[in-house]
Amino acid sequence: MSETATEPRELSLSALLEALLFIAPVPITPGQMATVLGVSTHQIEIAISELDALYTESGDKRGLRIRLHRGRIQLTTAPQASATIEKFLGLDSTTRLSHAALEALAIIAYQEPVTRPQIDAIRGVNSDGVLKNLLSKGLIQEVGRADAPGRPFLYSITTDFLGHFGLSSLDELPPLEKSPEEIEDIDHPSDHSSQIPSTPVSSNGY
Repeated sequence: MSETATEPRELSLSALLEALLFIAPVPITPGQMATVLGVSTHQIEIAISELDALYTESGDKRGLRIRLHRGRIQLTTAPQASATIEKFLGLDSTTRLSHAALEALAIIAYQEPVTRPQIDAIRGVNSDGVLKNLLSKGLIQEVGRADAPGRPFLYSITTDFLGHFGLSSLDELPPLEKSPEEIEDIDHPSDHSSQIPSTPVSSNGY
């Protein structure tokens, strides 16, 4: 007696995007996905929104999230799963970033891209060591050089930063207590670290 083979059902566009994001080693752009799937970038953006809604509206029933930064998209685990993941990977207990690190991160997050001299001027101290430490942890990245004397590096935050603070994008950062004009007045440094959520980050280098 012969068996009739069942034809596999075709996946929806959002399901195909989920598969691509799952196997992608780095954050990818909507354009890259559009090229692979042979659809328009607009269709990709709609499907990404649908996938993001699926995760966010599921509450505690799904452990994945969509993260968007600088035009690139990444599939990540939910912040609430961090303790369980650290236990599974055999990582040490969580620890908090230093005040100096949080201060520098806040400045970069709200003003990116920003140079070290600008960060130094706002903080009132040299930030070279802090920036090297944050670079080694993957929380910030160099994104070019400023058109200024000495051509200093420009820094921005990374998707790892978003992940460690439980953010999907920079749009979720709390509003600044001061106006942009006050913050850009580097002759009057102020404390920005209180703007960054004090969420613990994993201790494997953080």
